[in-house]
Amino acid sequence: MAVEIKVPALGESIVEATIGRWLKREGEQVSAGEPVVELETDKVNIEVMAEQTGLLERIIKREGENVGIGDTIGTLQTDGSAAAAPAPQEAPAQAKESTTAPATQEAPAQAEAPAQAEESTKRQPAAPPITPVARRMATEQGVDLSGVTGSGPGGRITKEDIAARVQTGAAPAAQPAPAPAAQPAPAPSAPASDRREERVRMSRRRQTIAQRLVEAQHTAAMLTTFNEVDMSAVMELRKRRKESFRERHGVNLGFMSFFTKAVIGALKTFPHLNAEIQGNELVIKHYYDIGIAVGAEEGLVVPVVRNADRKTFAELEREIADLAERARETRLSLADLQGGTFTITNGGVFGSLMSTPILNTPQVGILGMHKIQERPVALNGQVAIRPMMYLALSYDHRIVDGSEAVRFLVRIKELIEDPETLLLEG
Repeated sequence: MAVEIKVPALGESIVEATIGRWLKREGEQVSAGEPVVELETDKVNIEVMAEQTGLLERIIKREGENVGIGDTIGTLQTDGSAAAAPAPQEAPAQAKESTTAPATQEAPAQAEAPAQAEESTKRQPAAPPITPVARRMATEQGVDLSGVTGSGPGGRITKEDIAARVQTGAAPAAQPAPAPAAQPAPAPSAPASDRREERVRMSRRRQTIAQRLVEAQHTAAMLTTFNEVDMSAVMELRKRRKESFRERHGVNLGFMSFFTKAVIGALKTFPHLNAEIQGNELVIKHYYDIGIAVGAEEGLVVPVVRNADRKTFAELEREIADLAERARETRLSLADLQGGTFTITNGGVFGSLMSTPILNTPQVGILGMHKIQERPVALNGQVAIRPMMYLALSYDHRIVDGSEAVRFLVRIKELIEDPETLLLEG
């Protein structure tokens, strides 16, 4: 019986997707619950699972094609006759055998084929759950997934599991190519041209990022103001408390919790940075859902920490780490990405010394953190070496005045340089 593979509901406000990658080929065996195809949406990638065990009979929508909710993108054959059907690449060899075999032997062989295929289907183990990134790594490295134990939720194989498998030498070594037969020396020729070009289809997420960044520049009156912050106090506090913090809470004490608290303290003082424009009205939000930008393989995503003002340092660190990990493994849900009143992005993890972040519309403010670098600074009439970080605040001048933006950034600087006040102001 043929079962249609349809595009499932993709979440609120998402009505279209792109076929990112078929995980199975036509004629391959599929187990119930095994991912068959990966769909790309504006925000997250979604795996479509097989509802029943069978063969992938037909792929209707190819990679790169746009599809809507409820569209049929392929068919799955679940009866015994389909299981007995030979794979396309085996057909020539089988046809040759049938022409040489005696006619009296052909009928029994055909009659036994469905039963053999059905038994083979029963013996085939279910494929282990695996993230899309890990599957891609396994394919590239030639890792046999049957020997990998997943460390993710529900035994899901992650990219860390694949990397660990490769490091232990479990991946098969590439076989050396046979030496070519001796050929006469070629005649001298002009050097090969290095002007090679390659066309790569942009993922749906990358297309959406490009579109929204251009819209932000065309819609908002965006300006950026800069300041620098002395990180000595925060770094000294982390040095004293990091071990006890980890033992007590099971998570590292990083910089993001300090800056999240500082941003919330500044937003309470300057609420226009926590607002948005809707028509002719200014909507000022008295809750603090802070977006944390994460650079993932498929493109930048901004998962949101809800009610960040009500969370402790440990709760912030734990949630930010969890969101970042799920973002890199494309396991974020749509709910993780929706909303947000203000965004923080940290280019310093990539070595950026200074940049001008682009607004994550309809938000009107985004804070850019950068690399911590020791620099000589004037301190009480003396030159001292201090770990300094440049901060950048991009804001929408339609709502936020320049003096307000400057004072907002100064307030963040004050809170970071005196982190004890974060307990009161953040």
